[in-house]
Amino acid sequence: MKEQVAKRIEELTNIINKANYDYYVLSKSTISDQEFDKYLRELEKLEKEYPELSSPNSPTKRVGGEVIDKFKKLKHKLPMLSLPDVFSEEEIIAFDERIRKSGFNPEYVCELKIDGLSGSFHYENGKLTTGATRGDGIIGEDITHNVKTIKSVPLKLKDNIEIEVRGEIYMGKETLARLNQERKENNLPLLQNCRNAASGSIRQLDSKIAAKRKLDTWIYHLPNPEDYGIKTHYEALQFMSKLGFKVNPESRLVKNIDEILKFIEEYAGKRPKLSYDIDGIVIKVNDLETQQKLGYTSKYPKWAIAYKFPAEEVLTKLIDIVFTVGRTGRITPNAVLEPVIVMGSTIKRATLHNEDYVIEKDLKIGDIVSIRKAGDVIPEVVEAKKERRTGAEKDFEMISNCPICDSILGKKPGQVDHYCMNKLCPARHIESLIHFCERKAMNIDGLGERIIEDFFNLGFIKNISDIYHLETYKTDLQELEGYGKKSIENLLDAIELSKKNSLEKLLFGLGIEGIGDKTALLLAKKFKTLDNLISTTEEDLKQIKDIGAILAKNIHEFFLNVDNLSLINNLKELNLNMTYLGLEEKENNLITGKRFVVTGTISFMSRDEIENLILNYGGFASGSVSSKTDVVIVGEKPGSKVDKAKELEIEIWDEEKWKSIYENLQS
Repeated sequence: MKEQVAKRIEELTNIINKANYDYYVLSKSTISDQEFDKYLRELEKLEKEYPELSSPNSPTKRVGGEVIDKFKKLKHKLPMLSLPDVFSEEEIIAFDERIRKSGFNPEYVCELKIDGLSGSFHYENGKLTTGATRGDGIIGEDITHNVKTIKSVPLKLKDNIEIEVRGEIYMGKETLARLNQERKENNLPLLQNCRNAASGSIRQLDSKIAAKRKLDTWIYHLPNPEDYGIKTHYEALQFMSKLGFKVNPESRLVKNIDEILKFIEEYAGKRPKLSYDIDGIVIKVNDLETQQKLGYTSKYPKWAIAYKFPAEEVLTKLIDIVFTVGRTGRITPNAVLEPVIVMGSTIKRATLHNEDYVIEKDLKIGDIVSIRKAGDVIPEVVEAKKERRTGAEKDFEMISNCPICDSILGKKPGQVDHYCMNKLCPARHIESLIHFCERKAMNIDGLGERIIEDFFNLGFIKNISDIYHLETYKTDLQELEGYGKKSIENLLDAIELSKKNSLEKLLFGLGIEGIGDKTALLLAKKFKTLDNLISTTEEDLKQIKDIGAILAKNIHEFFLNVDNLSLINNLKELNLNMTYLGLEEKENNLITGKRFVVTGTISFMSRDEIENLILNYGGFASGSVSSKTDVVIVGEKPGSKVDKAKELEIEIWDEEKWKSIYENLQS
């Protein structure tokens, strides 16, 4: 009997897998919905009755149901390298010329750059074993439980082989629209764009949620094609397609730069009509032997580039200009816009920085303005369309009083910004509380911006000291919607844990004007205790490299203020640590005493990690290049800072040079 059941389970699995492949990969229906549902219910019934015969790759697992506690780390057998981005026709031509100057006459494969997230899928004996995110290229996150819910990812291949393939996990435009309609009906926040929706969906701990999101894939890379006797990238695409993977049919083999540019122009026009989002075109040398000869940098292959489409601009109406108050009292004008979608996100507001910015752009309330996302991330107002003016527009007027406390605004010497000079302004209190709790300051998990605003308005937290008395409101917190017993305990634990932070965290959290996290670390290492810093003179502070007269004055005046000293004494009584707990400063002749600027992305370290290491070896980290800069460390996509360094003939370390120095420091 069990043998017959096992045979039927295998038969049903094959029928359902083929139907899924035909529908989700080939876009054709070979059986009716009723037949599919009937077979699926029969398989579910048999697996329930005979759980020992159920396979982890059964098509019944597509609906999700597995819930994990957290994502495990998974090391890629071969690194998942990123591609260098280019933004112009000239850069594409330069890429082609560089390859030809190396002695090659290449064909290329042009592919659509899908706007989703990269994934790696591994199969053993033809069966899916793991799915992982790119991560940092070396180590990703195990997302197998969610990958199994993606209908276009085969659970079983047509051949019983071991293989790893890579591709893009994405959400289609229609799927996003359907999900947002459902979320709107249920009063849930809308998913902003396909890319973010796909990324958030694939990283759900509960696979049922991922299954409902109807994710999809395009497979575009075979990491080890030579193991299968493949000679070109285009053959690899065809090979993966024959195995049952969904490979984008829009990919094209082209012979020269003219055909590349024609392909880009063609799909720039087709882009709005595609059922999925693309943000560019990927261009790869087709011949695999040529790829190997061209080689790699530490970050990306030299035989491929990703052309990014220009930032999209759209028009909307500037309804109003409103003003906000920051934690230092700085007043910022903000554009209130008629909601408009830019690069997939709904934009309702954009910062206008300061009065001079608004005047320079000659913005009027009621203007039709063009909006774009700078770097495809931050919304900005590009310009007013003056030819669209009707005469009903209103001139911009800078306010003279604080929008919160009505105090007279003022300017600081040499600055264009306006400030609320009232130290007791309620808006400054909220902003200072948010700043105190943020990650680079006291890092109090659970006290985010919205929660702090709630607690401030409820009277639980009015100043920094109140954070450490929040336990007295434990009963009140439990009565609030959304605050369970466990979440309150976690919050109180995080507050207690913050008392043990090193001095630099507290210094940054106090919000001394002009003191960022790097300067806070510099001061903590120099003075060791807060009392030592409080008792130092303004003249002594001026002598410290990277402090200068203005910062020295800000620090000195902060500690002369009676209210600030009272706060510090209160925090001492609450047992907050006031001592530097970090590493003692080391010396290295390549770093000690030198001023560094880090620009671009270094693959094996974050910018914060690099700058902290420089500080630990007695160097100085700056955000801008000047004649005082000694070394600029340059990673991928460095921007204009590297040009400035070359202009000033400043020493430049690339990633390989920095990696060599870093490894020597660790030995």
